[in-house]
Amino acid sequence: MPIRGFNLGNWTKISAFAIAAGLVFSSPALADDPAFLSVGGGWYDFNDNQDAFDFRAEYRSAYKAFGFIKPWIGVEASSDEAAYALVGVLTDLYFGRRWVLTPSFGAGVYTDGKGKDLGHAIEFRSQLEFGYRFDDHSRVSLAVSHISNASLANNNPGTEIATIYYHIAIDDIVD
Repeated sequence: MPIRGFNLGNWTKISAFAIAAGLVFSSPALADDPAFLSVGGGWYDFNDNQDAFDFRAEYRSAYKAFGFIKPWIGVEASSDEAAYALVGVLTDLYFGRRWVLTPSFGAGVYTDGKGKDLGHAIEFRSQLEFGYRFDDHSRVSLAVSHISNASLANNNPGTEIATIYYHIAIDDIVD
C-alpha cells in the first residue's frame, strides 16, 4: 500500500540494490571499522499528522557476512510512547575515507503506546543513511527510514522518520 509515493516494496528494492552495490563499492582498506554503539534522535512521522520525537540506540557489529553485510540490533522509542525492538542487516559503502552511505533493513516488534497505530505488531524498517567518518572511526550521519508492516494487516499506514545519529566505536567506550 503506497504511502505518499513510498511503500515497503520500493524501499526494500532500494535497500537491496544498495546492499548489493556494497560488493562492488565497499573499500577493503576500510575493513577495519569497529563495532559501534549508535544513538540517534529525530522526527517521527514527519510526512504525516502524528509527528513525535524519536530516540534510537543500536549495536552495529563489526562482523561481516560475505565480506560486506553486517548485523545490527536496536530499540526505538517515541515521545508518544511508541516502542520498537528490531534486528537487521546493513552495509557501509565508502566514498573516499570520510563519506559513508549505509543502507539497512530490519524487522521487529512494535507497540504504538499513545502514538501512531502502524497496524500490526510485526513491522519492517528500511533505511538510507549518509554520514561523515572521523579519524577515530566515530561517525555522524543523517538517515531517513520507513517503517511498515508490509501489508500483514489491512491497516498499513507506515511512517517515515528523519534521524541524526552519532556512532561511537565500542572499543572507545570500554577503554
